Amino acid sequence: MVFVDLIIPVPLPNLFTYFVLEDQEDQLKIGKRVVVKFGKSKYYTAIIRKIHSIPPVEYQAKAIDFVLDDYPIVTNTQLMLWDWMKTYYMCSPGEIMNAALPSGFKLVSETKVLLNDLEVPDLSKLTDQEYLVSEALQIQPILSLDDISNILGVKKIHGIIKSLLEKNVIVLEEEVKERYTPKLESFVSIDLANYKSESDLLEAFQLLKSAPKQEDLLMKILGVSKLIIEEFKVKKSKFLKDSNSSTSALQGLVKKGILKIEEVEVGRLGSYNGIVKELPVLSEDQEGAYQFIKSNFIEKDVVLLHGVTGSGKTEVYIQLIQDAIDRGEQILYLLPEIALTTQIIVRLQKIFGDSVGVYHSKFNLNERVELWQNLIKGKASKYKVILGARSSLFLPFQNLGLVIVDEEHENTFKQFDPAPRYHGRDLAIVLAKMSQAKVLLGSATPSVESFFNANTGKYGFVELKKRFSGVQLPEVQCGDLKEDKKKKKMVSLFTPLLKLQIDEALLQKEQIILFQNRRGFAPMLECFTCGHVQQCKRCDVSLTYHKYANMLRCHYCGYVEQIQIACAACGSVETDLKGFGTEKIEEEVKSVFPNAKVGRMDLDTTRGKNAYQKLIGQFEDREIDILVGTQMLTKGLDFDNVSLVGILNADQMLFYPDFRAFERAYQLMAQVSGRAGRQKKRGKVVIQSHNPHHSTIQDVMSNDYLNMYNTEILNRRNFHYPPFYRLISLTFRHRDKNLLDACSESYASNLKTGIGEERVLGPEYPGIARINNFYNKKILIKVEKELSITAIKNSIQHWINIYRKDPSFKSVRIIVDVDPQ
Repeated sequence: MVFVDLIIPVPLPNLFTYFVLEDQEDQLKIGKRVVVKFGKSKYYTAIIRKIHSIPPVEYQAKAIDFVLDDYPIVTNTQLMLWDWMKTYYMCSPGEIMNAALPSGFKLVSETKVLLNDLEVPDLSKLTDQEYLVSEALQIQPILSLDDISNILGVKKIHGIIKSLLEKNVIVLEEEVKERYTPKLESFVSIDLANYKSESDLLEAFQLLKSAPKQEDLLMKILGVSKLIIEEFKVKKSKFLKDSNSSTSALQGLVKKGILKIEEVEVGRLGSYNGIVKELPVLSEDQEGAYQFIKSNFIEKDVVLLHGVTGSGKTEVYIQLIQDAIDRGEQILYLLPEIALTTQIIVRLQKIFGDSVGVYHSKFNLNERVELWQNLIKGKASKYKVILGARSSLFLPFQNLGLVIVDEEHENTFKQFDPAPRYHGRDLAIVLAKMSQAKVLLGSATPSVESFFNANTGKYGFVELKKRFSGVQLPEVQCGDLKEDKKKKKMVSLFTPLLKLQIDEALLQKEQIILFQNRRGFAPMLECFTCGHVQQCKRCDVSLTYHKYANMLRCHYCGYVEQIQIACAACGSVETDLKGFGTEKIEEEVKSVFPNAKVGRMDLDTTRGKNAYQKLIGQFEDREIDILVGTQMLTKGLDFDNVSLVGILNADQMLFYPDFRAFERAYQLMAQVSGRAGRQKKRGKVVIQSHNPHHSTIQDVMSNDYLNMYNTEILNRRNFHYPPFYRLISLTFRHRDKNLLDACSESYASNLKTGIGEERVLGPEYPGIARINNFYNKKILIKVEKELSITAIKNSIQHWINIYRKDPSFKSVRIIVDVDPQ
């Protein structure tokens, strides 16, 4: 008997064994999808991981229902990567499958409700709502849960369904539905079974004596210049428009067997129709870096390219991409933000045309499935370069040769929720090793860990110290908020220094970027009389005021509240907005600089699929003079007319309870500063701070990455943080605070006994203890690099399993995050 071990998309640690019917055995192959029944009635799409002949010991194996694919949609390399992730990130195969596969590949099981034919129900015992459902089922024999919800006009119907089941009025069954639907287009062609030549078509006119419209349409077809019967095939919508004919005339010709209409599958992925240009000519510095990277790749699998902002790293990437294409290899170009793909895709398509594919979460499920299926073709795939966010690491590359991780320092490469909580940069290195590919990490402000690896010889290291075309790095100045507020020199949110520079830039018809890493209008609404601040009902955080919607919103759980006329605490009508976000900055800029055209780029303005592209396009076309935004603006965007960057409040980045706070603050400020003066004129940057002499701000002003790194590496060594120690974070979550305290304290005590008290910090409540009505408590584990991390993970998992079985604590959720950011 043949058995298969399957990965099922549920968060359980084991694979599940099913047996295979004899007529299905020749269809089996590792990596194919199958449909199986799991649990009492649910159907799932599963992936074949192993084929063998050993039956399960603990349970009776069920049969697989059917095999979905003609060929594997998951490669062996992908499955190896999933196995590595399961062990390293301490997550289940099902969680990885859910993250890796586009949702369009997963069949969904939809519950259908039918009348019970085997019993005659006692209708007198039914409630009004139950009677209504039974009556509806007599009219329409099968209803979905959504149908019943609409009939009754209520959302919560599970109680009614349960009652009808108990009274034997209904039965339930599962219907399996395919999510992915191919895009089809109707094409018109001549029916060659009946009419093979032009002379045959001339005979058809005898049939059309009484149908002048059909006769006219056929005349128009024959009137097409140099008509070749076999090649006549045109889109139905275009055919009707060009011939100015009706659908009825076309259908008449189809019924008479003269024409035929075929449904043809067409792709949703767009094509590049522009002019393909030659490779860019590298400068002397770029050529040197390019050659040095190639020589580094002989001995090293990973190379770090540290190039200052505007040094032309992308041109070096393009040259390396061309080399990989010439070798017949595929390239993955990884970016931290979807916003970046908008600009980079245009630059790459101008060189590589239609061989560039894009993959990220703003694409719908059908588009993602189509790109996946295209890559499965291997050498036949048209895509040689894939540009994408971290999810593109899971694509089925057949011949991966080069992985470029641009802006490798970005914490947005980290997946926070749900599991697997992987880091895109680290996973890229593992994937490349499995694929025998090379990795290039690029950044103007590398992460401390990557720079340390380069310094210690683990990675190759290449530098680009000068900007392209000899353009100078921007001049960075700092406005003293404390001093200017004391002397009442502030103009709205702007110091005199920043106000003056904005005026000058606008006068010169140059563009300005204003950076504030907080969206919304104001972070809190405070009562002027009693000091009460409106809090989220579900989280321990103040509500942010959004003026465009005139409401208070929680940025953690999404809770929304209308603005109250009077204070909920004291009844006073006098309220005051504290702090400022991008929305308020936008309003103040319009007030202080009334003649300037202002735009805003944050999560609120870029929710749509093409929202990034539209905003960036408007800014590039100089339809916007001043662009206000969050950290979306800091990552690799290239605007040739930006002469000034303003950082409105540097302090909120510096004073944050995180050992990476100073490193991140430096990276954010240095990156956003790099958007200024990227072409011929030297740009200017104004940082506003209450602490202008802070070491991190001074490092940004002098562009001294090395000083920041040396300070950080000393602190990391002294206080046992990466890159000298590995970190594992445990988060305990529950609605009951007392139960959470008891569970986390008990767990920490056992763990300290097992792996050493000095390695376990906590449990402690984080800055925001309650989110969405769940309290959170954290334990941080520090492990020396020399120590076996596997033994530590086994101990952590051992105690998690024990606490999940404990009746007192099994309701407490324990979340593991390896290498937390």
